[in-house]
Amino acid sequence: MTASISASLLDWYDANARDLPWRLPPGVPLPDDADWPYRVWLSEVMLQQTTVAAVKPYFARFTALWPSVDALAAASDDDVMAAWAGLGYYSRARNLVKCARAVAERGGFPATEAELRALPGLGDYTAAAVAAIAFGKPAVVVDANVERVVARLFAIDAPLPGARKAIRAAAATITPEKRAGDFAQAMMDLGSQVCTGKAPRCLLCPLADACKGRKAGEPARLPVKPPKKAVPERHGTAFWITRRQGREVWLVTRPGTGMLGGMRALPDDGWSARADGSGAPPLAGDWRVLGAVRHGFTHAHLTLEVRALESEGQPPGEGQWWAVARIGEAGLATLFARAAALALAGA
Repeated sequence: MTASISASLLDWYDANARDLPWRLPPGVPLPDDADWPYRVWLSEVMLQQTTVAAVKPYFARFTALWPSVDALAAASDDDVMAAWAGLGYYSRARNLVKCARAVAERGGFPATEAELRALPGLGDYTAAAVAAIAFGKPAVVVDANVERVVARLFAIDAPLPGARKAIRAAAATITPEKRAGDFAQAMMDLGSQVCTGKAPRCLLCPLADACKGRKAGEPARLPVKPPKKAVPERHGTAFWITRRQGREVWLVTRPGTGMLGGMRALPDDGWSARADGSGAPPLAGDWRVLGAVRHGFTHAHLTLEVRALESEGQPPGEGQWWAVARIGEAGLATLFARAAALALAGA
């Protein structure tokens, strides 16, 4: 039974695999190339909680700027954070640099899950994915797509997150010894293209005959998710401080940890996902209110008011004057890029 499931899925993948810039075609032998694990690892980090469409241009940019893990390890934190700007979940970028430096120091990526898990920023999923896809190890790879496929295939109806242990154990029973990377990617493709969240396309599924969830008549109910928690509303203020008739704007670098850590940004009043802003403006003056921007984080929705001031002095603290004409090169996180756009529209 389990062997026929993996065989059916691999046959389907051979005919339907997505053509992605970080993938090999189905059945192609793994390259004996140190850059191959780097590309797999980079793509997997970028794809965490992010769509394929959003990742493609960032993957192309990173591999053009830093074609190897050694090149990325030698990059400055500021350059990497700027290149990552807009992709979100910025702790991934900070861990990306830490991991690249750890890999460069040890002379390359390790091939086992246990050694991969010891690297900065690699959890169980990423370690298993790199082990399977980059090195052909029979690792059990379970992301959100695979979780959904397995929960339906085996009719695992315990609520998440408690069901994850059973889902992983069931996934292990169908993971083949050979073509482990292709199998992992086939499961991901099946979950994203066929066994979708709200309207599974069961008539197109190569595993339909074996699927216990389909036989029970309600595959879309699985996996059972806990009730969504209310997302709190937060409020804050960003400050657009310019000089020289608006030709330069004051930018700061956010602390290395916390919300949007390590990113260039406009000064703000100290808001976070857990609290409203309460800090005073960094300079006294006749501040103009330009409007507000909205942004959704995982744990909060933020309304950020934008205030502007033309200054003759330099704000306190560390920062830098940045040419407004080059603001697009500053690598601002999406929230502050929106605030800057609002400020420029009101200038």
